[in-house]
Amino acid sequence: MDLNQIMTLIQAVSDSNLTGFFLEEGNIKLKLEKTPKCTVVEPEEISLFSGKESEEEKEQKEEVISPVLKGEMVKSPLVGTFYMASSPEAEPYVKVGESVKKGQVLGIIEAMKLMNEIEAERDGVIEAVLVENGQLVEYGQPLFSMI
Repeated sequence: MDLNQIMTLIQAVSDSNLTGFFLEEGNIKLKLEKTPKCTVVEPEEISLFSGKESEEEKEQKEEVISPVLKGEMVKSPLVGTFYMASSPEAEPYVKVGESVKKGQVLGIIEAMKLMNEIEAERDGVIEAVLVENGQLVEYGQPLFSMI
């Protein structure tokens, strides 16, 4: 692999939606990673209702829009499919508001037919679950917010 081929790969990853790429060819190992772009929208900027709002609509709007999360993000360590429970019939590993201990399983990510447990890195409380059961997740994507 020559420098031009490497530069072409770097450009291709930069231009794509990929967040990571790994290539091993002979004694050459190439790992490319990029941080996905994320846009934070302040609650005041979100408009759920158009036209004039009644007092009831304003109250509903305030209930629907949560403030910006204050917790630490638990991020996906790999690309795969996220599952909240060990099987479709099982209860979710964790729920919002639940206390968790360091090492406790929060969910699983299936990648290439392998189930990878996502564990809490510290004691805390689940502030929010940021992905849905069965959703495809990317490397570095926030899965949970823990306070």
